[in-house]
Amino acid sequence: MNTSMIAELLVVALLIAGAAFALLGAFGLVKLNDVYRRMHAPTKASTLGVGFILLAVCIEQTLRVGIPDWRLLLVTVFIFVTAPISAHLLAKAALHRRPQDRPPVPEE
Repeated sequence: MNTSMIAELLVVALLIAGAAFALLGAFGLVKLNDVYRRMHAPTKASTLGVGFILLAVCIEQTLRVGIPDWRLLLVTVFIFVTAPISAHLLAKAALHRRPQDRPPVPEE
């Protein structure tokens, strides 16, 4: 197997993993029962799925052109930085709006 074929198999694996994680995040967003759980699914799973897909596209672009497209890597970094911040702000807004729905704190 040559390096081009290995790289293409890596791209396929990243696309399949990314689609699976994105689907898992979407399923969690629809099926989970409260705002904190619904927020957790897309923040973790979908962000990882989009990251895998963007990484696969970046590898494919590098195979075609010969140089990596740095804009795709910047988009990936931007998504990984902003998703936890937006989830934190959504959680704070939910706690401020309905403090009685706060999840119970586990005892030590």
